[in-house]
Amino acid sequence: MRGARRWGALAAGLAVAVAVVGTTGGSAAVEQRGPIVIGWAFDSKGNMAPFDGPALAAAKIHVKNLNAKGGRQIRIETCDTNNNNPARAKSCARTLLGRGADIMFVTCDVDFATPVVQEAINRGKLAIAPCIGTDQMGPKRFGRKGKLAFSFGNAAQDEGSAMAEYAIRRGWKTAGLGTNTLLVYFKNVVTAFEKRYEQLGGQVVAKESYATGANNVQAAVSRLNQKRAAVYVTSTAFGELPAFVSGFRSLGNQTPILNSWAGDGTYWATKNPQVTNYYAVTFASVFGDDPSAAVRKLAKQVKAGTGGFVTGPAAIDGVLAAIKRAGGSTNGAALAAQMEKFKGVPTISGRVSFSKQLHTVFGRQYRVIEVQSNKGKRVGVVTARVVPKI
Repeated sequence: MRGARRWGALAAGLAVAVAVVGTTGGSAAVEQRGPIVIGWAFDSKGNMAPFDGPALAAAKIHVKNLNAKGGRQIRIETCDTNNNNPARAKSCARTLLGRGADIMFVTCDVDFATPVVQEAINRGKLAIAPCIGTDQMGPKRFGRKGKLAFSFGNAAQDEGSAMAEYAIRRGWKTAGLGTNTLLVYFKNVVTAFEKRYEQLGGQVVAKESYATGANNVQAAVSRLNQKRAAVYVTSTAFGELPAFVSGFRSLGNQTPILNSWAGDGTYWATKNPQVTNYYAVTFASVFGDDPSAAVRKLAKQVKAGTGGFVTGPAAIDGVLAAIKRAGGSTNGAALAAQMEKFKGVPTISGRVSFSKQLHTVFGRQYRVIEVQSNKGKRVGVVTARVVPKI
């Protein structure tokens, strides 16, 4: 509770500080007295909807609370990318920029987000993803202009490392890996898990791959099932998540399954067989037992199905911190320069860090969720001590 009060005071202080700086000194004061306009391109019905929707809903509540405290106002303008159709996404970006967006927020996968990111950074605007989970949201993918791109998701390297450390902590010394090849994020999490796991003394006894839409999950599960392991590890979502889990259980294999944030929640759980011995690492618990009172309250307000909802307000917190440090400016380059210096900056999602090389969060504390008989609960926390190079 004390931590939640400290975070609340900090958020209020940031809003006030931005307002004060924005109304004092210099020719830029007129611009900075106006609202901070966030353009948000999101997916309402497609694959990314379960991730984009809660983050946006929670951010709107967070912004409403901040605006009620007075000072410089924050305005969110939205545009639906219609299942992240590239042409529609590009049109959304231009529409939002035309409405005066100072900062662009994008969908939670870097491939789908690319058209919007490019439109934003080509105009010198900061591009922010609430929950992209790869190191490609930055110069690695977008080149020199990628300096303006950041994500408040967890770097896949960090997430996979945390999963490995949790597995070793549980005494799961042998692992079978199942890689969904659809997304860079999915692949990188499993690769990072393997590297960190072996550094910690774990042994990978089997590796298989499958892909969303390829109808080959069961084949991969069947092959993994032939190898005895203490844990099966994957990073997946969509229809392949219930198929992967129920595939093992239908074969009578009750070995623990460990997934990334992509597999958070229980909305996907099958009724027959029910989900058992299943674990996922995530940003926050949506089961009423998160350590943060502020997170518990917000989860209830948005009726969150996964912990990713907290990345929306966390990204707002981070942007406000950068604006404060930049003297009230919303200039993309000025904000990027400040964000690259973030080291343990407090947000509602916990402390976040960036670097010149890594524009996606590392070092955040993960919640570990266990699902038994289709019911979830938090069973621990874990923080990656090492971010492996992959």
